[in-house]
Amino acid sequence: MSAAELPFFVYGTLRPGEANHRLFLAGRTAAEEPAHLPGAALHDGPGYPYAVPGGPGEVVVGDLVHAAPGGYRELLSVLDRLEEYLGPGHPLNLYERLPRDTVRLRDGAVVRAWVYVPAPRTVPGAPIPGGDWLSRRPVPDVPRTP
Repeated sequence: MSAAELPFFVYGTLRPGEANHRLFLAGRTAAEEPAHLPGAALHDGPGYPYAVPGGPGEVVVGDLVHAAPGGYRELLSVLDRLEEYLGPGHPLNLYERLPRDTVRLRDGAVVRAWVYVPAPRTVPGAPIPGGDWLSRRPVPDVPRTP
């Protein structure tokens, strides 16, 4: 893998089980593994979240996604379009795609990965407690047995 072919840290609608995972990642990945981004906080948006700089002890929960062999350029293009990323510092960007050296895997390994963060024109909403987009889902009402 070249220096530019970094994996992607996804933390919202691209996570396994979410709609955009099925639409944009299915069949385009070689591996996906749980990960987190320390020093960041997760904020709500209009149907999708934003990872913003956070304080000590804050973390964003997500997954590290590796492109399928030979499919890196296509996956990068698909994700840039989805995230409305037109290039570094473009005034119409919704997100900026930045390399981060602090993505942590379950085993404690630290990896460098692309992370989409809100562009300057973007206004994040309320914080999502615990930094986990999946935690905002309502818990299904399951009947309890006595």
